[in-house]
Amino acid sequence: MGAMSWPTQDELNKIRKIVSEMAGKGTEDVRVVVSPYRICPLGAHVDHQGGIVSAMTINKGILLGFVPSGDTQVALRSGQFKGEVRFRVNETQQARHTIGKGEEIKVDNSSPSPEECDWGTYARGALYALHSRENHLAQGIIGYICGSEGLDSSGLSSSAAVGIAYLLALESANNLTVSPTENIEYDRVIENEYLGLRNGILDQSAVLLSSHGCLTYMNCKTTEHKLIHPPNFLKDHEAEPQKGYKILLAFSGLRQALTSNPGYNSRVAECQEAAKVLLHASGNGELEPFLCNVKPEDYEAYKFKLEPNLARRAEHYFSENMRVTKGLEAWSSGELRDFGQLMSASGLSSIKNYECGCEPLIQLYEVLLRSPGVFGARFSGAGFRGCCVALVDADRAAEAAKFVREEYPKLQPMLASQMDQDTAVLICEAGDCARVI
Repeated sequence: MGAMSWPTQDELNKIRKIVSEMAGKGTEDVRVVVSPYRICPLGAHVDHQGGIVSAMTINKGILLGFVPSGDTQVALRSGQFKGEVRFRVNETQQARHTIGKGEEIKVDNSSPSPEECDWGTYARGALYALHSRENHLAQGIIGYICGSEGLDSSGLSSSAAVGIAYLLALESANNLTVSPTENIEYDRVIENEYLGLRNGILDQSAVLLSSHGCLTYMNCKTTEHKLIHPPNFLKDHEAEPQKGYKILLAFSGLRQALTSNPGYNSRVAECQEAAKVLLHASGNGELEPFLCNVKPEDYEAYKFKLEPNLARRAEHYFSENMRVTKGLEAWSSGELRDFGQLMSASGLSSIKNYECGCEPLIQLYEVLLRSPGVFGARFSGAGFRGCCVALVDADRAAEAAKFVREEYPKLQPMLASQMDQDTAVLICEAGDCARVI
């Protein structure tokens, strides 16, 4: 199957029927936002420092069926969470946590996980982002949102997919013409300004800019981006370029929201502190404390001044940028084994230098490296929960998935017992960008 294997016609018909019943309108009036999950094969933990990253979407994600409400009312239901969310587009939304650009990050452990809080937070955040840039909204939406069935989305940037889905729906209902680049900024506002999570722009960039079969490259300092085509790229989306690989998602059973884990924001703060030291040492202390503002030669000259933990964070940043550069060359040449080796090296640096992950995720990563046909693997997402991602030989994908299903439970029987074994390891394909259909 090619790029259009998700969503299926049955999925679209189901969501249109639900929304038509909610709104009292015909199914032909229902629009659907398709907002895919993403993976980041290379470029881990560098986007918040203005580094270079790679990403692609998969054929799983968020579907948001909606119709314009005809007034200012927003009424939402969810396939995953109970209750109904209601608010009006002319209401003022207040930021929950505010972090200014370049500001020192304070770790906040109080934020609940999405399962514990109002699941409409991202819808309100989308309204906040649109209002913050002086967009006028007169129409609300009546909508139903759901994620790919049976899939634990942690580590796949489901938050970006959800935020973008709401942005696209509200923009469509209000006939707003907004570019992908503008929506990248709007979703950054949701995550950074409304929710107070100091992540970068990798996730929303992947969701909005990806194209089936291509690797999306982005410079997070300049926002320059381009699609890296595989060899002999076929423009027909019903065809399947680079048939030699599948994407393997292996889930750990760990679930925890980023905003409730101090590890994520503290790592970002350490990167900023390393940048301060290096910039001051090189006579560039007036620049903002991001590692992208440190020249590689200045890093090499002054890295001895860094404390051990800051040295590890900086080493990850600069080595990961090099891996991305090499990875783009490997992808465009069709060298999947070389690309996979860089993925695995990225995973190791995430463990050793960025010091993210935990025992279950590290064990899962190591199981994937031993799996038949796997070119390379690493954590997906921030590495504090969720899943690992692997690039695998298409002809051995089923064999590799079976190996992981058998081996991981031996190491983590408790976590494995809490997962549906049918969806604990998934074989996926490359996806496309977010869109309204």
